[in-house]
Amino acid sequence: MNWWQPPEWPAPAKLNLMLRILGRRADGYHLLQTVFQFLDYGDSVRIRVSDDGGRIRLLHRLPGVPEDGDIAWRAARLLKRETGFALGAEIEVRKRLPMGGGLGGGSSDAATVLVALNKLWGTGLSTERLAALGMSLGADVPVFVRGYAAWGEGVGERLAPVALPEHWFLVVNPAVSVNTGDVFKDPELTRNSPPITIADFLAGQAGNDCLDVVLKRYPEVASAMDLLTPFARPRLTGTGGCVFASFEHESEARDAMGRLPAGTRAFVARGLNRSPLADALASVADGAVGE
Repeated sequence: MNWWQPPEWPAPAKLNLMLRILGRRADGYHLLQTVFQFLDYGDSVRIRVSDDGGRIRLLHRLPGVPEDGDIAWRAARLLKRETGFALGAEIEVRKRLPMGGGLGGGSSDAATVLVALNKLWGTGLSTERLAALGMSLGADVPVFVRGYAAWGEGVGERLAPVALPEHWFLVVNPAVSVNTGDVFKDPELTRNSPPITIADFLAGQAGNDCLDVVLKRYPEVASAMDLLTPFARPRLTGTGGCVFASFEHESEARDAMGRLPAGTRAFVARGLNRSPLADALASVADGAVGE
């Protein structure tokens, strides 16, 4: 048994369109309100099911990251332990998303491995069970597993679908890897924002409580926001370091990107309320992708 199916599974980026910190639990985890939306841009994952003794092997490892430290490898091992499945897999992650960029790259890779292997191995776990497994890998993994734009609360695990305008975004990558743990430990971080409603967010309350701390710690992020300011209101996704601006039309976003200084790391992508991973999974279920 030895096949790739489908040729590539998408591992899309996400944006946090809003992030509020309401408090902190006794265990140190922060209570949040946030809004997730996917982008039609991201990493991709190729998976080959193998019968070589059940081994999970990761191809093309990230520099400096051992195989057992890679979240995609750990996702496959977790599913294998959970289900007792006998066969193995070879996994190749093709990276486009920066580490520490706030776009959810590692979490999305892990979710794609869970969803794809659950299908390819035929292990039959429900979406809710996969999301619960994903939560043990990272707080953002469940939203990628579920595959819909969401309003998130708690530590990010309580998700409710939300219908959002599917705007175009210009995303600038200042090429700094933000340490999320350090941001959340910073004594100057706002931790007492009052809760808002989805209606409040849709009416324009779209701030990010991590912004001031990130700007203080990473001046490159402040410079990236300055680049976007002439075109639209810049925002920070998650704890960063990527920043973004929203446009109603693709042409506006691409025009703004064309006006950025030469060498700026940036891309244009459309916001999506349904993850491309969900579409890929549906195509396999419908028999649209063969072995």
